[in-house]
Amino acid sequence: MTLPLSHPALSVTDPELAALVGAEEQLQADTLRLIPSENYVSQAVLEASGTVLQNKYSEGYAGRRYYEGQQNIDQVERLATDRAKALFGVDHANVQPYSGSPANLAVYLAFAEPGDTVMGMALPMGGHLTHGWGVSATGKWFRGVQYGVRHDTGLIDFDEVRDLALKERPKLIFCGGTALPRTIDFAAFAEIARESGAVLVADVAHIAGLIAGGAHPSPVPHADVVSTTTHKTLRGPRGAMLMSREEHAKAIDKAVFPGLQGGPHNQTTAAIAVALHEAAQPSFRDYAHAVVDNAKALAEALLARGFDLVSGGTDNHLILMDLTPKDVPGKVAAKALDRAGIVVNYNTVPYDPRKPFDPSGVRIGTPSLTSRGLATEHMPAVAGWIDRGVTAARTGDEDELAAIRAEVADLMAAFPAPGLPTD
Repeated sequence: MTLPLSHPALSVTDPELAALVGAEEQLQADTLRLIPSENYVSQAVLEASGTVLQNKYSEGYAGRRYYEGQQNIDQVERLATDRAKALFGVDHANVQPYSGSPANLAVYLAFAEPGDTVMGMALPMGGHLTHGWGVSATGKWFRGVQYGVRHDTGLIDFDEVRDLALKERPKLIFCGGTALPRTIDFAAFAEIARESGAVLVADVAHIAGLIAGGAHPSPVPHADVVSTTTHKTLRGPRGAMLMSREEHAKAIDKAVFPGLQGGPHNQTTAAIAVALHEAAQPSFRDYAHAVVDNAKALAEALLARGFDLVSGGTDNHLILMDLTPKDVPGKVAAKALDRAGIVVNYNTVPYDPRKPFDPSGVRIGTPSLTSRGLATEHMPAVAGWIDRGVTAARTGDEDELAAIRAEVADLMAAFPAPGLPTD
């Protein structure tokens, strides 16, 4: 299927760039996107992202700006913050962070001083760079200590987390990550944070949409601060939010502005507002539960084909596969699957003996395919393509990869993606 020409003004002004955008639209239409941090946004979110709100500077907060002409911008930002508070049931929301990493950095600025001890999940175990990992600014400016998962189960050992927290007494404890296929026990983390005197930060960037849709427990009753991106499972633009109890509102707001950034990206704020409105609809609850149902069905189909899944499966949108038993490195498999029209990312697995840029694992997820309307009955076919693709990666069978790509494109043509041009 060839998509129709879009972006007519761009095509006239900069045909080279327009061609690249068109090629990306075609790629997203034809391929099976399984990267768990990616999704398709609605046409409404796309339109909000490209409005004249782009033209306005708005340093400060609604009602307290350093620039005039904010009559409409203030209402846009209030709309976004009010919708965030209602959707997640929080006292306070800040929708200005440019992305997830600056949002997390604002938490450090609000509650810690350089050199303070902070605690988070180790990056190779499924955590995020900004949870105090050494190569990140958060690991260079703060003293990061890390917890992991059990070698035998792939699950967090809360006795170990508690012992580490009581020994190190961190100012901040982060829970959440980028490769965690199981439900996060926010209550257990909260108890440890109270006992050790730490501020608990729930980084729910990956699962925010599942929380909003009731498909994952909420951290709000337990965490002092909730950090999230606004894309991924929430299906909004590339942005972020910080939510907190009222007692922390001033510290959070001061850390975001003027602490870390200047004027917010108003067009992104508008698109966040649209995504939050969409996430409040009954259909979004159906979507969130379908994401989890699809992930569980895909995990079962992969297990049936002999794949080794970290923790033995999934409770959410994400599956982490250790390809060591398949005798294929994760990077080799990911690149071969890409040639087969199956878009994944190579990823470390817990206790991975291989290097991060050439790891043993592949990380996949179901947010994008669920947005296209694929359901549990399609997951055995997806698992079959992955199995064939991994085998072809090991044997170097490029003809098989090409055959898979054609089959994938046929199925994708039957399930048009939200926000993309259609015939």
